[in-house]
Amino acid sequence: MNYLTESYVDSLAQNSSAIKNGKDLVKKNSFPLLCQSEDSTIIFGECKGSGKDPYQCSVDMAKEGNPVFRCSCPSRQFPCKHNLGLMYAYTSGKSFTTASVPQDIVDKREKAEKREEKKKEPVDPDASVAKRKTNKSALLKKIAAQLEGISIAEKLILQLVQSGLGSLDKKVLKTVEEQAKQLGNYYIPGVQTALRDVNLQFHAEADRETVYTNAIEQLTILQALIKKSREYLNRRLENPDLPMDSESTLEEWLGHAWQIAELRELGRVRSDSSELVQLSFRSYTDHARGEYIDEGYWSDLRSGQIHFTRTYRPFRAAKYIREDDSVFGVVKAKELAQYPGELNTRVRWEEAAFRDADSQDFQTIRSAAHKSFPEMIKNVKNQIKNPLSDKRPVVLLQFADMKKTETSYVLLDEQGKQLPLGDIPYLSEPTTHLLPMLNKAFLQNQVMLVMFEHNWQHNRLEAQPLSIVTTNEVVRLLY
Repeated sequence: MNYLTESYVDSLAQNSSAIKNGKDLVKKNSFPLLCQSEDSTIIFGECKGSGKDPYQCSVDMAKEGNPVFRCSCPSRQFPCKHNLGLMYAYTSGKSFTTASVPQDIVDKREKAEKREEKKKEPVDPDASVAKRKTNKSALLKKIAAQLEGISIAEKLILQLVQSGLGSLDKKVLKTVEEQAKQLGNYYIPGVQTALRDVNLQFHAEADRETVYTNAIEQLTILQALIKKSREYLNRRLENPDLPMDSESTLEEWLGHAWQIAELRELGRVRSDSSELVQLSFRSYTDHARGEYIDEGYWSDLRSGQIHFTRTYRPFRAAKYIREDDSVFGVVKAKELAQYPGELNTRVRWEEAAFRDADSQDFQTIRSAAHKSFPEMIKNVKNQIKNPLSDKRPVVLLQFADMKKTETSYVLLDEQGKQLPLGDIPYLSEPTTHLLPMLNKAFLQNQVMLVMFEHNWQHNRLEAQPLSIVTTNEVVRLLY
């Protein structure tokens, strides 16, 4: 099990606390028994718990990228700290005795293998396959409710604008907040979140000019969302046989959560063992959604595209959902599901294996970087001028040099064209101040991952550096 490394075990843990608890079990020598099967595909053992009897735990790694965890503890975390501790004991070089696998594990493994074999059985082409049918009556009721909710949201926006943003007080904002909650009954959580976001702008600790600028931007987005959503839903109301919009992000804006099965039916799932390298990562809190969000940006080694992963952890259920973290190896996804998007598309996978990145991987990433700043800036501008497009695309750029200005830094491409760098408000995490701390070799003839944002004050595009990709490593500024 060469792929069972400490970083891989970290990636399996639900959160940082689970990682710490698992490692602490190893430090405290809480495993009186550590065993492995003759073929080294299963590790198992006993871990001291709060009761008099130790917990029986095991990790079955027969299927690479899809380990099976078993433990007799009552924990609701998956994998539990005992499974994590067992794997950390293995990766830290603890002695594991070769022993026969317990019969109960053998039995469960055989049942799982039989289920897998049954899935592989050939399907009779002449057999009638029942296709999923849409309940048109339920669909029409849902669309009618969505249209009603959109009308309510539109009236709220009209009230805000007619009252004047400068005259909004706590009483009015409280009313808007309460009415936004009612939109939860109309199957448009995306519109509801956008309205909450407008409301939150007025509670932000910023100068009034910045508050008004951000609020107007959010209102513009919300108005465009309402207009496009109404047109789209009315078309589906007239013809419920129309398929869902899988080419734009409109369905996600409305609040639809795409399932992998849906994306597979739409031909948006690749089954070619895609390989990805994470270039940047961050976690943040979205108060409008009421969720913690883990977000990673990845280079697709096959296509050269920059994808992103995003995990939502609602405040109330955060401790039960696995917390993502930085990944430093190459992820080999068995199936890669790709959401509708533009310059950056969201991806996800259910099964994956890991390997260490090598110089060829870094060279592949570098070869996909854009060389012309004007050409890329044109593409970015074309995207962000659409109100519902991602306003902060992430791009990989090849640069020849970097120079310091009076206020910040600029990148220069091979033609001498400049791109101003700066810390964009959206990220709330500065990185440009780290640039002078780097070796000069990292600041010439390299490749940089940047996030764009339009600076309204100076009316220009700015880019914040996220990482630098050299011929043998990724230097992360945001991780």
